[in-house]
Amino acid sequence: MSNYLIIGGHGKIALLASRLLVTDGHSVTSIIRNPDHVRDVEDTGATALVLDVEDATIDDLTHAVRGHDAIVWSAGAGGGNPARTMAVDYSAAVRSMDAATLAGVSRYVMVSYLHASLDHGIPETEPFFAYAQAKAMADDHLRSSGLEYTILGPGSLTNDEASGKIAVHEEKTPGPAETSRGNVALVIRAVLGQPSTSGSTIGFSDGETPIDAII
Repeated sequence: MSNYLIIGGHGKIALLASRLLVTDGHSVTSIIRNPDHVRDVEDTGATALVLDVEDATIDDLTHAVRGHDAIVWSAGAGGGNPARTMAVDYSAAVRSMDAATLAGVSRYVMVSYLHASLDHGIPETEPFFAYAQAKAMADDHLRSSGLEYTILGPGSLTNDEASGKIAVHEEKTPGPAETSRGNVALVIRAVLGQPSTSGSTIGFSDGETPIDAII
């Protein structure tokens, strides 16, 4: 059994993933910013660690990640404030990657979004620009970090029930690509159990193929 660290542990995807991983017999520590959320995290069977990653130093993060078998980044600023979006979705994410290297934790799973890229083409005047830029820059840093990474790119998130079935999107295609948060959690569990997914970026949405047949 493994010892996992989830950063952004009170998010809906993180709560679902931690419950799955604990049910599988793994140990999960979830980093959260708000101490009021400790009970929600602990209800999944995970251990809550209160740490504001936006302000956390490299030393803080290195201490937090040391001893784990893998890290899952599922944190985010939540949009609305471009400066904070860059501080969390890019700068804090990069510090966590650098901390993983310092702590000797080589496995890192990043929850990004479908087709994240520096070629996103979103004008700087658009509200989504800061998020698109921050996620793409963080993904690029992870790819060059030397870590055993897997980048997950789900489509537009929904609260639909997990179907356990997805479709992989290797190239941009027109039309909606909705993805239930439950399916994202299942994909997180699947890739953590498959070291062969290291070095890959998996774009996906809800679909018709069982996750275990793809991952």
